[in-house]
Amino acid sequence: MNADKKSFEIKIRVPFFDLDPMQIVWHGNYLNYFEMARAALFDHNGIDLYSYYDRHQLIFPIIRTSTKHIFPLRYRDEIICKATLIDAHVKLVVDFEIRRVADGKICARGRTEQVTVKTPEMETLFSVPQEIRSALGY
Repeated sequence: MNADKKSFEIKIRVPFFDLDPMQIVWHGNYLNYFEMARAALFDHNGIDLYSYYDRHQLIFPIIRTSTKHIFPLRYRDEIICKATLIDAHVKLVVDFEIRRVADGKICARGRTEQVTVKTPEMETLFSVPQEIRSALGY
């Protein structure tokens, strides 16, 4: 695990149910790995977006994702998924890297972008709340 405020790593062992018929991790499951690492990064910095909604009626939907698949993951591969915060001013931008523990081979890279939305109006705000920015070092 990484002590850096802007990066955090989690270790995952690829489960059988993440595989597709070709016996490699189905492409959509990479987003699950990204989500686990992103949530761990936020938790590490004391941010719980779900409870933030309860207090402030603000949600943080993901508006964009991208994934570059470099090398396939297979059953029982032990991997490290690293989440790195790139920006937290207008939106939350997080980059991801997945690498195998055994040889350090980079298997995928990705990015997610989240905006702040006020409910129930569903009004997009064009800044991340100061409380969250501060917790993330912005």
